[in-house]
Amino acid sequence: MMSGVIREITSVCKLRIGFAIMLSGLAGLAVTPGPLPATWKIVLFSFAILLSSASAGAFNQFMERDLDALMKRTRNRPFVTGRFQADRYWMSVICLMLLISVLSTALAINSIAALYVFLGAFTYGVVYTVWLKRRTWLNIVIGGLSGSFAVLAGAAVVDPSLSMIPVLLAVVLFLWTPPHFWSLAFVFSDDYKQAGVPMLPAVFEKDVAAKIIFAHTLALLVVSILPFFYGLGWIYLLGALTGGLYFLKTSYVMVQSPSLGTARKNFHASLIQLTLLLCACVLDVLFI
Repeated sequence: MMSGVIREITSVCKLRIGFAIMLSGLAGLAVTPGPLPATWKIVLFSFAILLSSASAGAFNQFMERDLDALMKRTRNRPFVTGRFQADRYWMSVICLMLLISVLSTALAINSIAALYVFLGAFTYGVVYTVWLKRRTWLNIVIGGLSGSFAVLAGAAVVDPSLSMIPVLLAVVLFLWTPPHFWSLAFVFSDDYKQAGVPMLPAVFEKDVAAKIIFAHTLALLVVSILPFFYGLGWIYLLGALTGGLYFLKTSYVMVQSPSLGTARKNFHASLIQLTLLLCACVLDVLFI
């Protein structure tokens, strides 16, 4: 019984996404020039960025329970089925999670890092979920800034004045989010059409959507190489090229054959690309 509740809380808070956001923040911290902060500050920051992401994920599911009920992929989410009541108590918990993450970062680290932690959650929770998702297919393009703010938050832990490498890495996260999410939305485009949500694959023809995804992936690959020319080493370049070229290949295959199968492979390739790139950031700093 308890394990089921834990699984549902994990799902509501979107902790798998949260760990990716946390890794993005740690990558931003790792690549920023300057002495590393104390270990306890890095641990606290990791917890804060994970908690803020969890609050945004829970807020997203709280606010979208009407849409989730219309889609096969999401109709069994706890706020839809009633296993979790969408009431003021849940909203209080969500707000408290964000407050703790922002205040702990401000008090233990600095106010700039705390601001970026807040902006990441606000962008996903309010800008993307409330303002844009139901209005425009560009929703996830702007919503992709939430991952960028995580990188900037990590950079601000080391140095509140931004340097070029973490800024480029933030742009990489901004460019990565649309093709990543659009590939998943391609697989579930019928769901989005039924719910009336204007995701790219639900608005454009499949071949056009695939070409837009490929263009974003190409831009992502080009920008992801640039940090090498600003000081990162060969480990980073190897990780960026390996993952980026693989993602570009699956995107090209998707253009050639825009189907659910190629879209699903492209979605998985996006996860591989991001994991390789972020891990390469950390390893490059540790070993070069």
